[in-house]
Amino acid sequence: MADPAVPAGPRFLSWLDYIRISIHSDREGRARFWLVVLLVILIATAIGSLAIGPISIPVFDLLPLVIKRLFSGESGVPENVSLRDWIVLTDIRLPRMIMGVFVGAALAVCGAVMQGLFRNPLADPGLVGVSSGAGLGAASFIVLGNGILQPVAMLLGIYAVPVAAFVGALATTSLLYRIGTRSGITSVATLLLAGIAIAALSGAATGLLVFVADDSQLRDLNFWQLGALTGATWEKVVSIAPIIVGSLFCMGLLARGLNALTLGEAAASHIGIRVQRLKNISIFLVAGATGAAVAVSGGIGFVGIVVPHLLRLTIGPDHRYLLPGCALLGATLLLVTDTLSRTIVAPAELPIGILTALLGAPFFLWILLRRRSLVGL
Repeated sequence: MADPAVPAGPRFLSWLDYIRISIHSDREGRARFWLVVLLVILIATAIGSLAIGPISIPVFDLLPLVIKRLFSGESGVPENVSLRDWIVLTDIRLPRMIMGVFVGAALAVCGAVMQGLFRNPLADPGLVGVSSGAGLGAASFIVLGNGILQPVAMLLGIYAVPVAAFVGALATTSLLYRIGTRSGITSVATLLLAGIAIAALSGAATGLLVFVADDSQLRDLNFWQLGALTGATWEKVVSIAPIIVGSLFCMGLLARGLNALTLGEAAASHIGIRVQRLKNISIFLVAGATGAAVAVSGGIGFVGIVVPHLLRLTIGPDHRYLLPGCALLGATLLLVTDTLSRTIVAPAELPIGILTALLGAPFFLWILLRRRSLVGL
């Protein structure tokens, strides 16, 4: 009779066993598991953002038709489909959802890159004035695009506002880095104070533009003050997609350098990382992605500081997994806040910037109090 303590044959692992092993065996397995979970959550959130709104539409019936039309190249409204439902889905909610994914991913990944570059937990495009600089660049083209900047606006076309926002973000990021870094060491206190000053200067310049703007320009400028996705169109999606997708892809290639930079600039140089080139490329990419995001959504703050910290608690600090995780969770967070913004006070819409500030400000204070001994404040 066989010993019951000894298995009679080979034991095959179930898929649950593989999940448990991947989670508990090593950090990389746990990170890959959470990336899959975040991807599933993002897909579910994206579908929910298309379905939820003041007008109820049969999303699960319409989405297959949209995908079929996309690959077949056909146009027009399919037979037996409500014209209202088709327009709401394809012209309003779908571009808004895609733009929310791009903006949320860009802001979150830029926050993670800035925190890795400056080696401090408080760096964020919104907090240190980068978003304000991008907003000033975009506002300049909104007000002056039909005046002294008209030749440039005509030359750039639909890319005029994103390019202007990129220039503003690049100038702000470069100035911030020069002020906050001395002898290769970045002071968090100096970084934050410089960011406050830069944001104040950008706000003053934007206020001057508000003073000279006409009524239609004022409505567009108010959009920057609070941040929203209400103006989402396919034209705007097309204008930012190559900038954000290209910037995020290139940021992913910097993961190894950012990992090495956590050991210090000297240690990173000794293992073959060209630190100064890494800094220059990172600043350029952060400016590009932040500028494009702010150009279409306005000032949405705290996404870049909340998302990376949440993911470090689960995925860990490895930028190879942290950056794609930030893209997925940042997109999910912005879609959730956008859905809330257009439902909690329907039929009116609450600006997304208000909701992200309500979520992010207490989180920022918690980080500040928890790490004030580490950052010298």
